[in-house]
Amino acid sequence: VRTGRVQRSTKETSVDVSIGLDGNGCCDCDTGIPFLDHMLDQLASHGLFDLSVKAQGDVHIDDHHTNEDVALALGTALLQALGDRKGIYRFGDFSAPLDEALIHVALDLSGRPYLGYNLEIPTDRVGSYDTQLVEHFFQSLVNTSGMTLHIRQLSGRNSHHIVEATFKAFAKALRQAIEYDIRRKGTIPSSKGVLSRS
Repeated sequence: VRTGRVQRSTKETSVDVSIGLDGNGCCDCDTGIPFLDHMLDQLASHGLFDLSVKAQGDVHIDDHHTNEDVALALGTALLQALGDRKGIYRFGDFSAPLDEALIHVALDLSGRPYLGYNLEIPTDRVGSYDTQLVEHFFQSLVNTSGMTLHIRQLSGRNSHHIVEATFKAFAKALRQAIEYDIRRKGTIPSSKGVLSRS
């Protein structure tokens, strides 16, 4: 069973994240940031991961620290759950439409952290959520998971649609990448024979 759990505490936040990659899309998330909870629900639902996120942070200041630490912990939990990555497809690619918005995500569970990001979100906020935090969320997740991730906006005018389509496309691409490739017969999908963070 591919699972990971991370508990992270700082002077700013306390975060407890667990993920089950071979789940049913169950989400139990309470970050204190309603829009982030909504996006994590998209991630679980469309990736078919079981995801639990409990966070308490200094949201009376702003959402920055909690958003960041949830993503850092999620990336580390994903790293744990992937283990040696034997037999997986490794690569994922998906384009998700949401009304006028169309977002393309391509990723590689390579062990090498890189984020390519070109969303143009027209408003500063979705609800109370600062839209600058979307890039910061994915950068933090990439840094700890060791994932190469490219996010491209093909169209979109509505900020909520753009961000939600991004999380949906990411979830579907990640689900592709972690699935087992029966032709690979349990081998590591790299000519180097190893996939790691180092």
